[in-house]
Amino acid sequence: MNLLQSDTRDRNKPPLTDSATITSVRDIRLSVCYSESPFLRECHMIHVQKLTKRYSPTKLAVDELSFSVTSGEVYGLLGPNGAGKTTTLRMLLGLLPPTSGDARIEEHSIMNAPVEIKRRIGLVSASAGLYQWLTPREVLEYFGWGYGLKPDVIRRRTEELTDVMQIGDYLDQRCATLSTGQTQRVNLARALIHDPPVVLLDEPTRGLDVLGAQVIFDYAARLRQDGKAIIVCTHKLEEAERLCDRFGLLHRGRLQQEGTIEELRAATGETSLVEMFLKMIGPVNPEERIA
Repeated sequence: MNLLQSDTRDRNKPPLTDSATITSVRDIRLSVCYSESPFLRECHMIHVQKLTKRYSPTKLAVDELSFSVTSGEVYGLLGPNGAGKTTTLRMLLGLLPPTSGDARIEEHSIMNAPVEIKRRIGLVSASAGLYQWLTPREVLEYFGWGYGLKPDVIRRRTEELTDVMQIGDYLDQRCATLSTGQTQRVNLARALIHDPPVVLLDEPTRGLDVLGAQVIFDYAARLRQDGKAIIVCTHKLEEAERLCDRFGLLHRGRLQQEGTIEELRAATGETSLVEMFLKMIGPVNPEERIA
């Protein structure tokens, strides 16, 4: 049994008939993504087009990066330290303006609609903490209020996420008293309080044991099943192979290879992501390690 509850809906045959009642934003997204229209079927939730960030004339962090992520897809953005992964995430979140290029979350541009962008993204980061003197319930209420949710919606989402993430036993316990695994589950719930169509997972398994990592795998499977578009940044390449549907291999700000694991194997002649990276980047400098 998965550590997280799974959604039993068949993604290939969603029950969207004329008599179906669409009760959530997720149902609306799925009704679009599973349209018979070939154009709509792709349903690119994230579309990055020639995104570039130059900090100085000699420091180019991201160099005309382009990729797309569809609804229900987990995309692994992988690369060595300094490859541009964190800079890319910051631009997608609207925290860092690009030098040129653009990215769109659904129909909203990071250049023109930073507030709408933030409403459509959930971030799970290994470096994110919790407010120690709040309870998990209060944390969810606080972030729900920050996203402009109505009180009844916050209560309903809190109930749903409490059930999904199995945090009911400590929902009203101070966060300062929670274990690492419990804190992780609350952070995962916090990222979904506003039911975002896009979720960014930044080093999601860092510092976790085997059981904690399995929670992340089940969480990603749940997000995929719910039709969300997910970007994963991780230095644990073996885990990336388990988590992701497609991969973008980033080096010195440029996308060097992209595709499924089978496509990357065919393109590189290597069998694992580690071997692909070592072949791609050549001799590794002491400061430049896979991350």
